[in-house]
This record gives sequence, structure tokens and C-alpha cells, in this order.
Amino acid sequence: MITNGESKFPYFLVGIGLGAVAGLFFAPRSGEETRKYLRERSIKGLDTLHQQAGKLRESAEGMVQKGKEIMSRRCCGSVNTVKESEKQVYEEERRENLGG
Repeated sequence: MITNGESKFPYFLVGIGLGAVAGLFFAPRSGEETRKYLRERSIKGLDTLHQQAGKLRESAEGMVQKGKEIMSRRCCGSVNTVKESEKQVYEEERRENLGG
């Protein structure tokens, strides 16, 4: 960290020292209180995530059920149509291959 023959390392150390002193003066809680606060906040955050995941799971299950209902309505009518069209294509190809 030398620029124009001048080292900036002492300025770096002074900055670290000032930051540490400012952190000590402006720290709102002690170490134990801070750890307890962080623990409580993380537990609350996890609870919120679990609730949101449950809601998401319920809505996803509802969408899957609706999708199954829609597909069953469409498939029941179209399965016969698909089978009939496949049979018709097979018969047409057979006629073309036999020359009739």
C-alpha cells in the first residue's frame, strides 16, 4: 500500500482504532444482551418462515387439486378423441402402404 513513496498503512491502523473505539462507545447493549436479542429475533424469524411455508404449501396443494380437476375434465373427453384419431391415422397409413 505504497503510493508516491508514501505508506498508507498507518492511516489504515488509525482507522481501525477509531472504528473500534466508536463501536464501543455507541454499542447499545452488552455482548450477552446482544446475543440474547439476536437469538430471539432469529427464533421469531424462523416462526414466521414456518407460517409462510405452511400457507404456501396449502395454496400449492389447492392449485394442484384444481389442476387435477381441470385435467380430469379435459382428459376424459379427449382420451376417446385421441384414441379415435390415432386409430384413424393408423388406418389411413395402412391403406396408403397397402395401396388401397
